[in-house]
Amino acid sequence: MVTVNSYFTDFLKNIRLTQNQIKDLARGHNTLRSRLLDDENLSKIIETTFLQGSYKRNTAVKPKGGKRSDVDIIVVTNIDADTVTPDEALEKFKPFLDKHYAGKYTINQRSIGIELSYVDLDLVITAKVKDTDTLNFMKNEGGKMTRGLQKMINTEEYYSSVLGDLVIKIDSREKKDPEPILIPDTSENVWSLTNPLAQIYWTIEKNKICNGNYINVVKALKWWKKHHDTPKYPKGYPLEHIIGQTCPNDIETVALGITATLEEIVKKYPTKPVLIDHGVKDHDVFGRITEDEYGEFYDLIKEAASIARKAIDESDLSTSVDYWRDLLGTEFPSPNTPPSTNNKFTPRNSPTEDIGSARFG
Repeated sequence: MVTVNSYFTDFLKNIRLTQNQIKDLARGHNTLRSRLLDDENLSKIIETTFLQGSYKRNTAVKPKGGKRSDVDIIVVTNIDADTVTPDEALEKFKPFLDKHYAGKYTINQRSIGIELSYVDLDLVITAKVKDTDTLNFMKNEGGKMTRGLQKMINTEEYYSSVLGDLVIKIDSREKKDPEPILIPDTSENVWSLTNPLAQIYWTIEKNKICNGNYINVVKALKWWKKHHDTPKYPKGYPLEHIIGQTCPNDIETVALGITATLEEIVKKYPTKPVLIDHGVKDHDVFGRITEDEYGEFYDLIKEAASIARKAIDESDLSTSVDYWRDLLGTEFPSPNTPPSTNNKFTPRNSPTEDIGSARFG
């Protein structure tokens, strides 16, 4: 039986990275990592490197409009934050950058952006990680960077395999919270706390209690946001964070999760909220977003929530698909294009019946 869920399965495959994009990401970060570890000076202060961000949380979608793929790379150093300022730490990397990436890098507020012809790299430098368990996990991740990238993009089994390693490690620590790490904030030349491990762990747990549908709700709404150039923010992790705070638990399908999330943002956050980052109690994820940007974003959310509600409530399959296509763009199959019958993946614990006319209380 053809259902809207089948269309969503095809849509989610359509917004993944292509094989060529995956190869470009792997080539870009492997080359950067090899050069760092081979550098005579930097190799002495680098403990390890590993991937973080949306690829690590399995919430990445392919770039749109001819843009390049991008990937976040953490460089864990032994730099003492008590004696070395962020500006001084970054200075240590400039000879390396000038040698290998002259004219292609930019020092951003919390990272170094490297623009290549085929991929964008976001290099994040840390100060010394003092927590032994956290450092050991990061070193373990550094040893499987390429394998992890291939797996997290190509399959939906990533959460039960690669990310499962983190669950086991944290469980073995008797649920000890992952320790935050220090990264440069160039706007004030101070070390700033972040906690990528806590973000990953929270995403794992959220995905579990959403029956495996949460990460796909995030992907779908990230793709929706790519259709709107203004406002520029929120995007990336701030967008993912507000989705996480509003997506209901126990959702049965991606379509229901999208609709409920959009409607909950409209209800819960009519004005710009303070959203505290996972594992860093003093960091507001929305702190750099202006009131005007949030106001424009909120208007987009209200419009999107209205379309999603029409799609959910529509009993005619073809019309429902048209509504979803209007919301999510042309990567969502048209009602005239039957969904694939040989899909290897369907969201875990998703019902097989049609979602048309489904309601939330």
